[in-house]
Amino acid sequence: MSTSPNIIEVASLIGEPSRVSILISLMNGKALPASELARNAKVTPQTASTHLAKLVEGGLLVSESHGRHRYYRLASPDVAHALESLMTIAAPKPVRSLRESDQLRAIRYARTCYDHLAGEVGVALTQRMLELQLMEVSDQDYVLSEAGKTKLQSLGVDLVAKPKSRRRFARPCLDWSERRHHLAGSLGASLTHRFFELGWIERVPGGRAVRVTELGSSGFMTEFGLHVDECKKHS
Repeated sequence: MSTSPNIIEVASLIGEPSRVSILISLMNGKALPASELARNAKVTPQTASTHLAKLVEGGLLVSESHGRHRYYRLASPDVAHALESLMTIAAPKPVRSLRESDQLRAIRYARTCYDHLAGEVGVALTQRMLELQLMEVSDQDYVLSEAGKTKLQSLGVDLVAKPKSRRRFARPCLDWSERRHHLAGSLGASLTHRFFELGWIERVPGGRAVRVTELGSSGFMTEFGLHVDECKKHS
């Protein structure tokens, strides 16, 4: 009897264009209704329903009902991590319009990878935190220093892991567009959540891209010495 994970089943679920579109639409960590996912995948509601049922059965999505509507989200951060990893080895799709070019530039600059900050800004922030010795690499994870704990607590970042959570606290996540690591894990999620609360970043409607506000540009510079506008020049 084989005890290896059933990679073939997962690969077959991911390896269908409409299902890939659905999964990527959910990589911002939000739950979306079936109707919106059908539009994003450019399929009929009936076809989307079939795909969604397979993704739920395969453990990649979970669903929840709110009134008459059913919403879907990724089953766990591990699903987002697997998708992000696949993007790093996938050949880039050709850009066919100015709109697609603008969208690509936006998500390369700053986006959410499930619930943590990615793109040029996410990678630059991670590197800056290492340079400032707010955290360091330990085995396959990041570890906060005492200075890092003090800094993040002063910003109101929740550093307490959820009870019974098996999620790693702070781990590197290979960024598909930068080919370098950004901060993931529960710490990456808490930090990104706090940036939204502080008004440093805000979501761009209709996708995973996020926008750094003027308040955020000032905040990143004041607290971390990070010039996010310099990131934008290279995006």
